[in-house]
Amino acid sequence: MDVYADINLRATPQTERAEARQVPNNAGGFTFEVTPQVRLRRFLTLGSEGSTYYTSARDLTKENAAVVIDFAQHRTADLVAEIVAVSTAGRAPKQNPALFALAAAASLGDVDGRRTALDVLPLVARTGTHLFLFARYVEQFRGWGRGLRRAVAHWYVEKSVEDLAYQAVKYRQREGWTHRDLLRLSHPETDQDERRRLFDWICRREASLDGLRLVEGFQRAQSASVGELPELVREYRLSWEMLPDEGLDEVAVWEALLDNGMPQTALMRQLPRLTRLGLLSPLGSRTEAVAEQLSDRDRLRKARVHPVNVLVAQRTYASGRSARGESTWEPSRPIVDALDAAFYAAFEAVQPTGKRHLIALDVSGSMTVRISGLPLSAREASAALALVTASTESVCEIVGFTAGDGGGYRDGVLTPLSISPRQRLDDAIRAVSNLPFGGTDCALPMLYALKNKLHVDVFEVITDNETWAGRIHPHQALAQYRREVNPEAKLVVVGMTATNFSIADPSDAGMLDVAGFDSAVPTLLADFARGL
Repeated sequence: MDVYADINLRATPQTERAEARQVPNNAGGFTFEVTPQVRLRRFLTLGSEGSTYYTSARDLTKENAAVVIDFAQHRTADLVAEIVAVSTAGRAPKQNPALFALAAAASLGDVDGRRTALDVLPLVARTGTHLFLFARYVEQFRGWGRGLRRAVAHWYVEKSVEDLAYQAVKYRQREGWTHRDLLRLSHPETDQDERRRLFDWICRREASLDGLRLVEGFQRAQSASVGELPELVREYRLSWEMLPDEGLDEVAVWEALLDNGMPQTALMRQLPRLTRLGLLSPLGSRTEAVAEQLSDRDRLRKARVHPVNVLVAQRTYASGRSARGESTWEPSRPIVDALDAAFYAAFEAVQPTGKRHLIALDVSGSMTVRISGLPLSAREASAALALVTASTESVCEIVGFTAGDGGGYRDGVLTPLSISPRQRLDDAIRAVSNLPFGGTDCALPMLYALKNKLHVDVFEVITDNETWAGRIHPHQALAQYRREVNPEAKLVVVGMTATNFSIADPSDAGMLDVAGFDSAVPTLLADFARGL
């Protein structure tokens, strides 16, 4: 036996460190460690409400919170800039991580840092619900000092009276807070008579409602009969949250709400109820208009609707069963198709690159965990994201991979997937849901292309980065592929969890690490493929 044969710097088992920069991941393999700034972006984008296969949600949150707290204490301005960029661009399916991080920045930085964080509160906490959530988080870090009170007071003063009235009657109570609580803490000052009277009404003081039409309509709706509600909805343009519960099972009420034009996110959430009420049957009078609104690209963009939230809405609606609770309905095919179209419309328009793509979906056991605390697994989300690239690029193959017991290409399972954008999303997701489980070997896509001499320009690997089962590291497999087939081949790694690891070598300009997927990701990937 040649004892020197085991020393191979070009092919190292993934359970061993290939080079000094690598660190152990949670699965027992070695991967590259992302920078603190990348870790922060992963947290803001993906959150940590859901566990990973190897780490509980509690432990994952502690790890990410440590990064947030370090930024808040030492790089507050950088933290605030990242929060604003992620939040205002709609890059995250939930606002919780951004609001938590903003609360930390507003509490732990120096005087200038705290002021910077509090100055952007209206940009990040855009609704009453966001403000209440921020108030809950900030008390986990600090008390109510003068600067915090002033920032909350500014939130109530900087909005128009009409917008503030809308927030006051739509989001009346959340997270253990009310607007009355926050007004009594912050004491905002105003010389506007209408705003002062609105403050009085919120605080339950005697106030004239002259000019406060939305508040007047809300008040009238609370004591009106069910039969009077549709007219009040039309007259005052009330939203469904402003109505008494007994009116929400009436067809005429929802017809009035639809006539007013429901916001995009609210419409998606209410599709099951509208279906149960018979308003969205395939030949229904409302179905065509609702379907058209759901897939309207401009409405999706203006409402900052995240593609993941569209995907969750599509999957939930198509299933005919609530993810929480016991509600059921018979899905309307035109609405299912409209949600399908909405998923693609939620992304920015992308020009084809003409490059040859191999899209590889990690379908190992660790990809069965939910992402961002949503009723959607990382495996299912990866299939949906693959379809976005496939809908744009004409030269594209999609494969699913998982390692066998022994690891390595010969022992692994790599399956070409017959999914395409011509299928419905739920059909494509079902195609990956039935694949076998196993360990994670993210080198398999490159080894597959190498073995079959496929000319690939871009490998797009969608994974949780918890690779461990292969006989060669992914970056080494890519280097071998470049030597033997295409020296210009690139690797994009789309991470589906907010961990500290990546299979992408940060020193290689031909590798790109992406966290999650928002509306801008397909454009980013196309620009990278072109070398821009």
